[in-house]
Amino acid sequence: MFTIGIVAASLAAVAYGLSTVLRALGARNAAGPDTAGVTAEGGPSLRSTLDTFRNPAFLVGTLMVILGFAGGAVAARLLPLFLAQTIVAGNLIVTALLGSVLLGTKLRGRDLGAMGVVVASLCMLGASASHEARTAHDMTFHWALFIVSTVVAVVGLIVVRLLGRRGAILAGALAGAMYGALAVAVRVLDGVHPFDPAALLTDPAAWTIALAGALAFYVQTVALQLGPVNAVTAVLVVGEVGIPSVIGVLFLGDRAVDGLGWLAYIGFAGAIAGAFAVAWLTSQPDGNDAPRGVPAGSTS
Repeated sequence: MFTIGIVAASLAAVAYGLSTVLRALGARNAAGPDTAGVTAEGGPSLRSTLDTFRNPAFLVGTLMVILGFAGGAVAARLLPLFLAQTIVAGNLIVTALLGSVLLGTKLRGRDLGAMGVVVASLCMLGASASHEARTAHDMTFHWALFIVSTVVAVVGLIVVRLLGRRGAILAGALAGAMYGALAVAVRVLDGVHPFDPAALLTDPAAWTIALAGALAFYVQTVALQLGPVNAVTAVLVVGEVGIPSVIGVLFLGDRAVDGLGWLAYIGFAGAIAGAFAVAWLTSQPDGNDAPRGVPAGSTS
């Protein structure tokens, strides 16, 4: 089971990385030069985002999201969350490499260095994880997860809309938080084994999966319209790794290998610091992150 979980998480990383680049390509190709596609705050309008959903590259990227979700779900059920999510977070590298080819971004030495810090830190988290996925929870946890996720989703959407053009990084962070909630909900979902449709559909964790999955998809699309793909992916990774990791340890029985707790702490701190470094460096207005033929910072 452990090997199956590792393979599933690895496939999810590749699928999510490919999805991010294809959806970014689709979002930017669908972006129009006129102001009808932006809100008063400078962010993409709902019409602009809906136009993006019809772009062929974006549609292929969406199929990759489904594949990534399937792999990530299997990994979340079979592995400790901070190991499963660490491997899935390898999509940061896939995104960066494919983005340099398909989006015309140029990876500078300092960008690669910051990404290296993130990857090394995530590897520390993975290395410190126990190979057991022991889940200890009750229905109160399921309800709390749904309520907190809903509050974060509503507040986050309002703030992202108010920030407009400046909301790319926050939108990426909100998407990461929702992906993190999604992973936790998949881990605790009732009615999976043995299969019980009634228990599954009435479990608040299932509602969290629906809410978090839909919102993460939407706000990540908005973030990819507004900001550099590497910066958005970096802050997203922090949420999708950090949140499940902490919740898994505090509430679900996940633990580090005996004697390696210190490595988990260093890895977590390094992942956050490195991801924000990637976000800041790749957001610098020097034109390196703009797609070919599109000025840096342009949006729908």
